[in-house]
Amino acid sequence: MQVTQNADLPIRPGTRTQKNLYCIGELFSGAGGMVIGAHSARSANSGFRHVWVNDIDEDACNTLQQNISISKDGVFRCKVQELDFQALPAIDGLVFGFPCNDFSVVGDRKGISGEYGVLYHFGVQALKELKPSFFVAENVGGLASSGQNKDYNVIFDSLTNVGYDVSCHKYKFEEYGIPQTRHRLIFVGFRKDLNVNFQHPLPKAGTKAKTCKEALANLPEDAPNNERTKQAPSVVERLRHIKPGENAFTADLPDHLKLKLKSNAKISQIYKRLRPDQPAYTVTGSGGGGTHVYHWDEPRALTNRERARLQTFSDDFIFSGSKESVRKQIGMAVPPDGARIIFQAVLETLLEYSIPPLHANHTLTGFESSQIEILNETDPK
Repeated sequence: MQVTQNADLPIRPGTRTQKNLYCIGELFSGAGGMVIGAHSARSANSGFRHVWVNDIDEDACNTLQQNISISKDGVFRCKVQELDFQALPAIDGLVFGFPCNDFSVVGDRKGISGEYGVLYHFGVQALKELKPSFFVAENVGGLASSGQNKDYNVIFDSLTNVGYDVSCHKYKFEEYGIPQTRHRLIFVGFRKDLNVNFQHPLPKAGTKAKTCKEALANLPEDAPNNERTKQAPSVVERLRHIKPGENAFTADLPDHLKLKLKSNAKISQIYKRLRPDQPAYTVTGSGGGGTHVYHWDEPRALTNRERARLQTFSDDFIFSGSKESVRKQIGMAVPPDGARIIFQAVLETLLEYSIPPLHANHTLTGFESSQIEILNETDPK
């Protein structure tokens, strides 16, 4: 199995002309974590722009259009099965974070035979028909062991067989300065005729882990998507007995507060409180009582804005939809700061191998000059 093991910014109105602007199309885009990461990558006068995105979720598409400068005609809200790839604008790169439900260790693990697991095929089909110079694909770390590694091998071989040199890396985002323990497999491929040797970026030596306390500091009460969950008295009482880092099964709880389970399953994140001196545990997009991520000091679940901060979305990135829809959008996203590191490596590889974009002299929308200066200062070299 060819998996290597290691080792935030908002889009705003404005324009900037780029000499080398690589066009991206994205399947399963969600709320835009990968979009922000790609648009934040910079090197000299080069960058990325999205010319089209696709997702089935209406709220996620509304979130994208509300925050990111992209043509309304470039947002395709539909099932991926309904797309005619040949009718879409030509692209330099394809991005697809194919749904992880059937590969997650928390789910039923149906793998590529499940309703969602099979959707990777549409990313492969898009590569076959569109033949972009490169692609970036993402899924949960559990894919590496799904089906006793068979699912991973099938997907890897499928990506290779449509004409790409593929490398896969397991990113532990907390090692890259993300304030959350979040592990994801990232596949990067370059078309074989380009003869590219892509190297996944490793964590910088001396990178300090960012704690959840640092990430959540100085959050304005009136920040968008910051509504608090009304906690039941029993939940508040239970949380008062759970220390930071403990969960409902490791804490010393009175009998009346212990969970009554129908099975022996004891998921470690149930009513688990954060440790303020460490990165958060993985933020998820769904789940019932006990799965909402819990504050280390206050007896409550985190707000969606606090979850968004752990995912490195900026406070002025506003999510559309109901409270549960917003939770899903946040939990399903790739952290924008983590995605930026990956796309920065892709961009520098494109320039190193002198791979030209399909179209030159694009006008890149979405950044003010002040924002670009911030990006340049934080450019990972």
